[in-house]
Amino acid sequence: MNGDKAVIRLIIVDDHPLSREGIKALLADVDFSAEVRVAGSGREALERFQTDTFDIALVDINMPEMSGIELTREIKRMYPDTRVLALTMYDDHMFISQMIEAGASGYILKNINLEELLEAIQTVVKGGSYYSADILKVISEHVLPVPDPIVAVKPKTIHLSFREQEILNLIAKEFTNQQIARKLFISERTVETHRKNLFIKTKQKTLVGLIKYAIEYKLLH
Repeated sequence: MNGDKAVIRLIIVDDHPLSREGIKALLADVDFSAEVRVAGSGREALERFQTDTFDIALVDINMPEMSGIELTREIKRMYPDTRVLALTMYDDHMFISQMIEAGASGYILKNINLEELLEAIQTVVKGGSYYSADILKVISEHVLPVPDPIVAVKPKTIHLSFREQEILNLIAKEFTNQQIARKLFISERTVETHRKNLFIKTKQKTLVGLIKYAIEYKLLH
């Protein structure tokens, strides 16, 4: 490991031994400063969280006993500082929507190359969101409300104030209204007002739609 780099604490949760051990081996073979742990189920992962802290969890979706969606929900409830990145073979729009709503910061498929996997991990660990190109296409086709497709709104018509930009970025980082208010030293009512304005300006009706719009038009910094 390179001592000049911050070490990323990472856990891979996948019920297929070949898959989780293969990803672990790939990460060990590159110049990537990470402490990698593995778990074969959601229950085992939560047990590891009791003794270790993790910056990011790579979570498969289809697992026995506890799905990746349920695990993501539990991780974000008990360990909100841990970022979750879905790593799966499923590109079904229902899975994608449910993972985002559960608190996942990204969604990638197992057929991606190592370079994109590393980029996804680093982006999410730094507080950003990452969706592979195939997943963004599914989101745009299925997850957004049909009456309000994002293509109907031209990005040049959207102007966000400095405060709205701040709040949008914090929403994307999964901050609650209360957390945003404390961080920016403003009232929760003010946060809610700006939040409503963001939905109005972007013409989105759901949080998923707002985040997708922000990603599509590069409004997140």
